[in-house]
Amino acid sequence: MDHLIYTPEKEIKVRIENLKLEINRTGLDGVIIVHHTNLFYFSGTSQNAHLFVPAEGEPLLIVRKSFKRAVKESSIRNIVEEKSVKKIMDRIIDAGFKNISKIGFELDVIPVNTYRFYDTKIFKSSELRDASGIFKGLRLIKSTWEIDLLRTACKALTDGFASVPGLLRQGMREVELAGLFEAELRKRGYAGLSNMRAFNQDFRFGNIVSGKSGSIPSYFDGPVGGEGVTPANNPHGAGYKRIKEDEPVYIDYTCVVNGYTADAERIFVLGDLPDRFYLAHENSLKIQDELISMIEPGIEWQALYLKAVEMADQFSMLDNFMGLGNDRVRFVGHGVGLELDEFPVFAKGLTMKFDNGMTFALEPKFVFPDGAVGIENTFVLRDGQVEKLTIFDEQIIKI
Repeated sequence: MDHLIYTPEKEIKVRIENLKLEINRTGLDGVIIVHHTNLFYFSGTSQNAHLFVPAEGEPLLIVRKSFKRAVKESSIRNIVEEKSVKKIMDRIIDAGFKNISKIGFELDVIPVNTYRFYDTKIFKSSELRDASGIFKGLRLIKSTWEIDLLRTACKALTDGFASVPGLLRQGMREVELAGLFEAELRKRGYAGLSNMRAFNQDFRFGNIVSGKSGSIPSYFDGPVGGEGVTPANNPHGAGYKRIKEDEPVYIDYTCVVNGYTADAERIFVLGDLPDRFYLAHENSLKIQDELISMIEPGIEWQALYLKAVEMADQFSMLDNFMGLGNDRVRFVGHGVGLELDEFPVFAKGLTMKFDNGMTFALEPKFVFPDGAVGIENTFVLRDGQVEKLTIFDEQIIKI
């Protein structure tokens, strides 16, 4: 990756038109988009800005900083500069939108005090309504353009996995391996930030743990935690433990290239592992393959989780499935896109259904006191068929 890629105008137009259909369906007069992920999706820029999309008429991008970059990055035609947030409504009125009584807002991510500021100071004559479900729903189905970008990210991640045999050595610390592995991803275009919509789930890059570190839980809502390098900031993933022979080295990383998030995991070992790790790993692959065979348009998301739990129970490994003890998580996969925790989510009670264009990761894993094994890959459902985007050896890789 040696150049910047900008979202084509035709992509933005389709997204805006779909958004306007939802605005009219829900009886809103328009929406204000502030959060950088939604802002990028609907405008093509992540600069400090507000995007107003009306029920009727052209969208308006109001930029605080950097106006110059926003003009270059976004294909929105009406772009104005405004340094004062308090004058956002003035700019909307100047553009000819005067009867704006019901405005959709990103209430799933806007902090309460920020919301109150907008509600009482900026849009005090309008009613702010939650439009977060609209944005999530529109971003759920990926275009061919988005899938191609995701494919590029997946290739960068799998190329990173291919570099591990040349990086891993006995006695190195987990955090040292993490730095070398992350450098491989950075060279391939990873900007170094994985976006999460869930509150307080932010992290960078991913997770490398070895042996017993794989059983250390963390704040992160995933099956494997890791001690990290400090309890103060992002206490998760690679720590100071030295990597030994004959223990699983678990590498679960994202790779965000051009905004789109690949997610995959592989297991490496210096030497060999006890047979029970190989058995658990094979069971993970069996679960993955069974879940893939189930996926087609119309299948409920929860069906995958229920089947995975059923199979783990049949393998007599349910207590180790997707975590250890009370730290087990209750899902077996999640959507990927501009954020790591998009829809769909494969968990009990989620009765929404698969459709073409959904991109997601499946991650059946088993955790034991002395290590974690399993598999994770990124997929897309297209034309009723599941395509795996992270193509790399799925067996435990001996070095």
